[in-house]
Amino acid sequence: MPKKKSKSKSKKQGTAKSTLSLKEQLAEKRKAAKERKELISFSTSAVFGAAFIGMMAIPLSGPKGAIGAIAGIICLAFSFKYPRQALWAFLIYMPFAGTIVYSLGNSPVLQLAKDGLYIPGLVSIIQECQRKRLPIIIPKGLKPWLIILLACCLMTLFFVNGSQQMTAKPPEKPFAMGILGLKVLMGYIPLITCAYYLIRNKKDVLLMTRLHVVLALICFGLCFVQYRFLVTGRCAGTQFLEGADLFKASLDARCLVGGSLLYSPEQGVIRLPGTFVAPWQWGWFIIANAYFTFATAFSDPSARWRTVGLLGMAADLVIAVISGQRIALLLAPISMVILLVLTGQVANLKRFIPIVIGLAVVLGIGALLFPSIIQERIDSFTSRWEASPADDFIFYQFEFTWKNLKGSLIGLGLGRATNSARVFGDTALIETWFPKVMHEIGPVGLIAFLALVTSLTVFTFKAYRSLRDPSLRSFGACFWVFILFISYQTYYYPLDVDPVAVYYWFFAGVLLKLPELDKQEKMNAELENQSSKKNKRLANSVATE
Repeated sequence: MPKKKSKSKSKKQGTAKSTLSLKEQLAEKRKAAKERKELISFSTSAVFGAAFIGMMAIPLSGPKGAIGAIAGIICLAFSFKYPRQALWAFLIYMPFAGTIVYSLGNSPVLQLAKDGLYIPGLVSIIQECQRKRLPIIIPKGLKPWLIILLACCLMTLFFVNGSQQMTAKPPEKPFAMGILGLKVLMGYIPLITCAYYLIRNKKDVLLMTRLHVVLALICFGLCFVQYRFLVTGRCAGTQFLEGADLFKASLDARCLVGGSLLYSPEQGVIRLPGTFVAPWQWGWFIIANAYFTFATAFSDPSARWRTVGLLGMAADLVIAVISGQRIALLLAPISMVILLVLTGQVANLKRFIPIVIGLAVVLGIGALLFPSIIQERIDSFTSRWEASPADDFIFYQFEFTWKNLKGSLIGLGLGRATNSARVFGDTALIETWFPKVMHEIGPVGLIAFLALVTSLTVFTFKAYRSLRDPSLRSFGACFWVFILFISYQTYYYPLDVDPVAVYYWFFAGVLLKLPELDKQEKMNAELENQSSKKNKRLANSVATE
């Protein structure tokens, strides 16, 4: 008799579960059907609206301009309607933007394509925050420093760029230059908010980190093919040019992917752009991925993905060598060593020893196969350092900028040292970040910027230190070291352009979200524990009966 009762009880429980799952399946089907219907309706409206505007644009801009207008309108519409998907697309598109732009013709529309994904998505997220009364500026303590920096920039824009506009001669447009300079300086700061609301759970964190490693490996693979094309003669590079052209990156020498390229091996100079528009941007992509591949190699809960992260670390160092990027050749390995120490992974012997051994084997094989290339890159780095030590160069740039300011506290104008703003007038070439900021918005603006990044570094440190989940804490440590490094480095200006201008603010937002995800994981663990205890009690009662 007890056996019959237990069977009947188990049947009832199974029936209840199946009924519940059936209801959930039906609800999911209805939701999917509704979303599909909404997508079809929205797609039809967007396509027909874009086609109508495109037809109207044909007399003004021709067929190519009309096609560009149609594609742009559709992109803007979908990015606004589906901001999460737009932001994921933005992150995927960004490493390949330079390759796509130069492959299709280097039009202004293509150069703005990534902002066509980012800006509508940002606007949509802000509107959603306003509807749900969610905070827009995260964390709240960042708000005063943002306001102060914005006030400094607006003061420079109106009083300096505005006065320059009044006396400017065509084709100079100092005010337009200032607006573009403001966009370059502060335009990606809202990515903190975007990332905060894009990442909803731990699965999203893993998706994001794994996606970045995959993107890095694809880009590194394309760069290796680019290098092989140059070595085998399928691309000429700059080696057959004359005079000073042998030592300048040229868009005419473009090979397979990316943009401007320098390849004069007989002169001992190689600067590959990878998938980016210029070699130095590619160098900072390599440096940034030293942090992200390390994070996956040491922090991902999956052994398979930790192996992929290890491959990413090895590929990162190999590409730093063959690309001829001196700064990447120096900073990528140093960054990995710093990460080992500051994240405490040296003490995690179970992961530390296999990864270090695997990395040493891969790099050892590379050193045996290409000893001359490695020696050439080391010689290039040492000769450059001897000719112009980094500390002397930075000091000179500060001195040069201070003399040019001539006592101005609000700078010489937004955009006046921004490369992309040169279409609106003359710009100064200042190759270090803090002197560049001081040149544009003065010492007051520089202090405001330093206050902003310092407060962000402190807030993200507190967020990282509050984490208890081992995997999230390890990810948080890697992200925070990256934020700390970029906040205070001044050699060149990676915060001016992709990829660091995107990654810095985006990963700050991700790190600020991790404490909330940590609480989610804790609650889930407690619920699972309670559920397992309940199931045990139920099983014991059934067995007793």
